[in-house]
Amino acid sequence: MAKLGKRMAAARKDFAGKVDLSIKEAVALVKKNANAKFDETVDISINLGVDPRHADQMVRGTVNLPNGTGKSVRVAVFARGAKAEEATAAGADVVGAEDLMEAVQGGSIDFDRCIATPDMMPIVGRLGKVLGPRNLMPNPKVGTVTMDVEAAVKNAKGGEVQFRVEKAGVVHAGVGKASFGEVELVQNIQAFIDAVSKAKPSGTKGAYMKKIAVSSTMGPGVSLDLGAANTK
Repeated sequence: MAKLGKRMAAARKDFAGKVDLSIKEAVALVKKNANAKFDETVDISINLGVDPRHADQMVRGTVNLPNGTGKSVRVAVFARGAKAEEATAAGADVVGAEDLMEAVQGGSIDFDRCIATPDMMPIVGRLGKVLGPRNLMPNPKVGTVTMDVEAAVKNAKGGEVQFRVEKAGVVHAGVGKASFGEVELVQNIQAFIDAVSKAKPSGTKGAYMKKIAVSSTMGPGVSLDLGAANTK
């Protein structure tokens, strides 16, 4: 704990007074201080001027990060017959129908992304209270309820990130690893910001993006210059 405290204190000192940086400056600072014994995830958090309690202010979507996330994603697919075989061939980790539903109901949720063919939704719908709070519920708006199972599985495995605004109006996601090169992280962060910008709902009034911060798993956060991030 002492080592962790000393490391955090040093990082906070390095971050002191540094605000509204360019993406490149922020990435360099975060990478420099990501010195834990594991490969830390680089996270982005965006505070939005929306109230997600109103349907016309909900923000959600997906983005394919150009350099992937650096994370191994386990994918579950609800499908039968040929579509189940297609899912398996595409690299899905768990494939099933009623049997998969029963496993999930029993507490076995060994996956990070859930995909379903449209005909499976009556079954998947029974799992709303389990999958919903974990942001795992398949949804056609983000491409996880689809007949193109192969593409959905490959996208999930290849660096696609889903985002959804939380009650407090915040969107966050992992956009790579500290071991990534600076250029790779800058490209990923810009792609994420652009995707959230394009997802701006029609009901938004006033400033849409209020604050953007970048951090590593064990490090403090640093704010980005909204103008430099092309989010005016």
